[in-house]
Amino acid sequence: MTLSPTELEFFEENGYLVREDVISPDWVAEIRSDLENLHERMVVAVPGDVHVSWEHEIDPGVKRKIKQLMHAELVSPALDRLVRSEEVLDVVAELLGPDISLYHCKLLMKAAREGTVTPWHQDYSYWVTEDNRPAMLNCMLQIDDSTPENGCLQMVPGTHRGTLLEHDRKAQPFGLFLPGYFQPREDSVPVPMRAGSAIFFGPLIVHGSDANRSEFDRRAVTIAYSRTGNRTKSTRGVLRGSTE
Repeated sequence: MTLSPTELEFFEENGYLVREDVISPDWVAEIRSDLENLHERMVVAVPGDVHVSWEHEIDPGVKRKIKQLMHAELVSPALDRLVRSEEVLDVVAELLGPDISLYHCKLLMKAAREGTVTPWHQDYSYWVTEDNRPAMLNCMLQIDDSTPENGCLQMVPGTHRGTLLEHDRKAQPFGLFLPGYFQPREDSVPVPMRAGSAIFFGPLIVHGSDANRSEFDRRAVTIAYSRTGNRTKSTRGVLRGSTE
């Protein structure tokens, strides 16, 4: 087994699990090379099937910074390899089951001094349909070291055991969020990680992240997997196990 009984127990109790050094420093360097000057390149031209959401608190007449980029495997061969890697899929199989499909892969760029808040939310609020289930799992891998200063992920342990909560809506990136937006929560836990490490979590746990107030980027990639056959809005291919 890839995960120890202690790790499985922690995931069941808290709703998330951190795995240090999932990929090597060389692999991280490949990803960083693929993403060099990405903000500027996407201003000039966005490839087909890639969708970019820009930071909404920056004057677009002066400069543009990416908040999130959907289908990131299409702009980085090193990320495309990560999506399908045994290093990730072996963990996903133990937490989600053997039949795994790719739902999406997105970059979260959180640029130094300009990356804004990601408000408290449950991912299933974006994914829910009338006939699907929260049989999904995220792998969020750090491309840069994450710290409280540069807006590391914050989790609310145990909330994965609840139901989907009512979310407010606003016309912006991450436009679904819990009442209060990103007010401080005594029950939240910051999860700093070094580059190459990943956190695995399900679609019902409440999470968010603060603005990047540091001089250092906090880039990460979030790969969302679905159990094959679960009726999600968009599935980008079966990666392991049954196709039904």
